[in-house]
Amino acid sequence: MRMISATNADLNEEVAAGRFRQYLLFRLNTIEIHLPPLRDRREDIAPLAMYFLERHGRKYRKSLTGFDAAAMQALLRHAWPGNVRELDHAVERGVLMAQQSLVQAGDLGLRSGREAPPRLEDMSLEDVECLLIRKALARYDGNVSQAAGALGLSRSAATALWNVTA
Repeated sequence: MRMISATNADLNEEVAAGRFRQYLLFRLNTIEIHLPPLRDRREDIAPLAMYFLERHGRKYRKSLTGFDAAAMQALLRHAWPGNVRELDHAVERGVLMAQQSLVQAGDLGLRSGREAPPRLEDMSLEDVECLLIRKALARYDGNVSQAAGALGLSRSAATALWNVTA
């Protein structure tokens, strides 16, 4: 017998916390493949979406040729907290709702409030500094001295940066 299983939990941490039996991990964990979440593999979204479009198009006997530009942008911007399964369901919804040969953004049913925040890798150093200062100020209810201390800055440096970013 060959068993394939998947989890989004760190099983070693679960064993250490007593929530997963160590002997079971030893029996199951012959080969481990770590697959990052979809939000960290944006280059996979378009090919996966096209695969799901073709599969669901056949299933529901709908002749669709792809996604319009706004729909593809919506797919690429979405945070995908449900990973590939959520993408599959969104595309299936799009196939079912599509009235044209291209799936439209509205057909997908994605909520705009769940878009991915900007990734640090895509931000300038200045933007990252602004983000960190805003988060620190929010954490300390606008207290510049406490926010500066948490960031390892002098109060005057934090105030100067805050004035630039505000």
